[in-house]
Amino acid sequence: MSAEPVIQINGPWTHRSVTANGARFHVASMGEGPLVLLLHGFPEFWWTWRQQLVTLSEAGYRAVAVDLRGYGGSDKPPRGYDLITAAADAAGLIRALGEANATIVGHDWGGLTAWTLAAYFPKAVHRLAIVSMAHPLRMRARVLSSPFTISRTLNEPDQAKRRGYPLAFQLPMYPERQLVRDGGALVGEILSSWSAPGWPDDDTARVYQRAMRIPPVAHTSLEYHRWFVRSTFRPDGLRYARQLRTPIAAPVLHLHGSADPCIPAQAARGAGRYVEGPYRWKVIEGAGHFPHEERPRAFDAELLGWLADPEPDR
Repeated sequence: MSAEPVIQINGPWTHRSVTANGARFHVASMGEGPLVLLLHGFPEFWWTWRQQLVTLSEAGYRAVAVDLRGYGGSDKPPRGYDLITAAADAAGLIRALGEANATIVGHDWGGLTAWTLAAYFPKAVHRLAIVSMAHPLRMRARVLSSPFTISRTLNEPDQAKRRGYPLAFQLPMYPERQLVRDGGALVGEILSSWSAPGWPDDDTARVYQRAMRIPPVAHTSLEYHRWFVRSTFRPDGLRYARQLRTPIAAPVLHLHGSADPCIPAQAARGAGRYVEGPYRWKVIEGAGHFPHEERPRAFDAELLGWLADPEPDR
């Protein structure tokens, strides 16, 4: 399956390729003004931010949604799926887009990348908005305490939504086959089981199912999960954990769905201990793991209000 017709979805935005950190990235951009870089999570791609591209541009921002390394229309090299490389990719993208820094909005694995970017490349971060993701140190502790339920997680999504899913993807090859079989049916099941009732509709699910079937996205997207778990006791993982203890100076907005069954709000709350700058925690009522898609008006109101606040300390 060719990536271009699946990824380059028409809309008021502009598609282009940007080279950064030795790789080529597909981005969709819209608007003029201060840069807001939007980082998606699993199992999605840039299109998850389609509504925010419009609202941010209308509010006077230059909104850029990128396909992370290994996803969508971006390069899919055989390696480089650790969060340090992902953060370096984001820092390189900011420079390649002609800016010294940007507001970063990261959802799910994009949120882990955003936390990492702020710790490793603090000068690249003007503000940081984290969506549906705990701080990496809290997330790692939660993952390691979750039961290893590979078969139940991949074959029974109703069970998956109550467990730390990165552990489910540690086996070689089997998870990849599950993600693409039956037209990517598992992708739709993951989306619906992690969201509040009523989302996604069939058309939305099909977009993400097609994107997961682009070779080798099913493999490369899972390599992030594998690094996160397998590096825990390796030297690179220990160095990463030490660096992530560095307090974040940039203002942080932490948004979470009240009904998120994948990463419950109580598991994500408390990240302010890693932030020395202004920290704001907000819950989006009635939303699951994808609040920017499930409740876009409430989500955008919180995000735009925070961006416009010169002293975002509440």
